[in-house]
Amino acid sequence: MLTGDRGKYLGIIMGLTFASLIMTQQPAIFLGLMTRTYSFITDVSLPDIWVMDSKVQFVDDIKPLQDTELYRVRGVSGVEWATPMYKGLLRARLANGTFQSCFVVGLDDATLIGGPPIMLEGNIEDLRRSDGVVVDIDGARDKLAKPSRESGGKSVPIKVGDSLEVNDHRAVVVGIAKISRTFQAQPIIYTTYSRAKSYAPRERKLLSFILVKAKPGQDLSVLTRRIRESTGLAAYTRQEFMDLTYDYFMKNTGIPINFGISVLLGFMVGAAIAGQTFYNFTLDNLRQFGVLKAMGTSNRILLQMILLQAILVGSIGYGLGVGSTALFGYFMHDSILAFKFTWQLLIFSGVGIGLICVFAAVISILKVIRLEPAVVFKS
Repeated sequence: MLTGDRGKYLGIIMGLTFASLIMTQQPAIFLGLMTRTYSFITDVSLPDIWVMDSKVQFVDDIKPLQDTELYRVRGVSGVEWATPMYKGLLRARLANGTFQSCFVVGLDDATLIGGPPIMLEGNIEDLRRSDGVVVDIDGARDKLAKPSRESGGKSVPIKVGDSLEVNDHRAVVVGIAKISRTFQAQPIIYTTYSRAKSYAPRERKLLSFILVKAKPGQDLSVLTRRIRESTGLAAYTRQEFMDLTYDYFMKNTGIPINFGISVLLGFMVGAAIAGQTFYNFTLDNLRQFGVLKAMGTSNRILLQMILLQAILVGSIGYGLGVGSTALFGYFMHDSILAFKFTWQLLIFSGVGIGLICVFAAVISILKVIRLEPAVVFKS
């Protein structure tokens, strides 16, 4: 019965494949996008606690502090060390005269704590060289790349030894780093804290974050509370700061609603296609079901037949949809597109396809249960 009409059979599978693809791909893009909102925090793994202004709402909501706050934090009991970090959006002038906004990150001059996790070229200690900066590889290849000398040619990535201007100050590239892509998508330039302050516009407050390492055996929740009470600043563990950033984008942007609507539409379209096609398929085979009933087949056996058919096409459609999502993620893994395919999405998509199959089976089952065997003998 199931494969007798190839058109309807393939129609059901394609509908379920489309639904599975949408319910897996769109959430994967959503998770990848939300992961980028706090990727800067995950790249800085050494500190236990981030200290900042109490009004900061997420990682890019910079509200600078005075440098004297660093010494107040260092004086809190339980703090092993504390280092300053500058982060600000500054304008860089490229070799061809064009301007590009970049995030400049200033690291502690003595320790360089908070630097990029992976150095592809050069060494992080080269930042101590005169005018030295480290550029992330994505920015070097894209927005900071030098235009081709030939019309229509590919741009030339910026490399070690090249120079640019950051807010009218000379900067020499001494390293290329690999970092996680960020939500803002601007290039990231690393330098020392003192040099970053010279790049930044003159202000009384320039300290963005204070990175804190707790003493061995120190309870982080107790230490963060102690820092808040002693300094009046906000103090978060690494995970708490990630959650703060994540919650801000969930509550204050339309990203969840947009992706939620896409997933819901995929579910509804898949349910409509599969349900209607499966129902029409049952109507086409009513005479066969009637013959089985006339031969003494119970409703229970007929229901099991319909459920088996729904499970079969659901499994095929689910596998094709998830497989297509995996291929999509594989080909897009090194692109600017955000994508994070987790095992939870397999369960989410599987439950969605299961509900569609149950819906399609139920509307067909009702027709079969009400079927009179005598319909077989009507002319």
